[in-house]
Amino acid sequence: MGKRILLVLHGSIGDVARALPLANLLRRAYPGAKITWSIEPLALPLVENHPAVDEVLVFDRERWWKILVPFLGKVRSGAFDLVLDLQRHLKSGLISWWSGAPFRLGFHRLDSKEGNWIFNNRHIPPVGDEFSKLSHYLKFAEFLGIPHAPIEWNLRTTPQEATSLAKRLESVGDRFAVFYVGASWESKRWFPYQTALSASEVHRRYGLDIVLLGGGEDVPFAQEMESHGMGPFMNWVGKSSLRESMGILAKASVAVGADTGLMHVSEAVGTPVVSLWGATNPVRTGPHGYANLIIRGKSECSPCYLRKCPIGRVCMQSIEIEDVVTKVGEALAQGGKSDGAWE
Repeated sequence: MGKRILLVLHGSIGDVARALPLANLLRRAYPGAKITWSIEPLALPLVENHPAVDEVLVFDRERWWKILVPFLGKVRSGAFDLVLDLQRHLKSGLISWWSGAPFRLGFHRLDSKEGNWIFNNRHIPPVGDEFSKLSHYLKFAEFLGIPHAPIEWNLRTTPQEATSLAKRLESVGDRFAVFYVGASWESKRWFPYQTALSASEVHRRYGLDIVLLGGGEDVPFAQEMESHGMGPFMNWVGKSSLRESMGILAKASVAVGADTGLMHVSEAVGTPVVSLWGATNPVRTGPHGYANLIIRGKSECSPCYLRKCPIGRVCMQSIEIEDVVTKVGEALAQGGKSDGAWE
């Protein structure tokens, strides 16, 4: 067991980032193994060329009808000895089962969805939803008898990326804060005016330049922030790839934003992150190592796990500008980088 290992995780950027410490443990425990990761394009930059991953199998969901047969062919031809199904959905269960691996380890029935557990023949113990996802992934290593080790992400930059990043950051001061804006769920977003106001106050109080990051879908959010005239903001929303965003976050003094992928990227590259919470639960999905910088909105229905809020995101409305700015000060006072620091 362990000569050929397949990790199946097609999830969000945040989920994939949180699974990297498990991949590092596997590499440490099985240095001669071939470790393959089955993933979708969105989070591919996190695992491509990662030192713990030898091969990636990309499942392009947008073109699934064209690539499904050749993709499954690659899964079967991998002749895997061990599959770790980290997705807990029907799709990942089917991939795990189709691999034909004799040892297929997945989530317990109580923690899986869509009948996922049926497709795996080994299961980690149940933990429930009041347990961090990162620690949940590490239960796979525990099941395999892999010794505990410090949590590491080991994200690396290429020489070309380092050169490009240095040139891009010439327009930003040595000390800057990243405000990553937007979120995949409407219910998780803060508000453009409040974000602009807090960013402006962080600039005034701590002398930090302000960089805005996010995806193409977040461009209107950033534009509305700028419309309030509270800058100056360096607006790179929709203008930075995931790899570029990783490098920018790694150079930042602090990051601020809601529960979204770049929160976990910030965590993974070792930059303190002030995170804002309402619809989701930081106990489950909060950034490792920065629990003291969490701000939870106040509402009886929080966390609701609804993608759209029917009552105007009362929880997020309750987050005060001063609380955010104060937490940024605490993050700056902590100083240093965590073990996830970008190399």
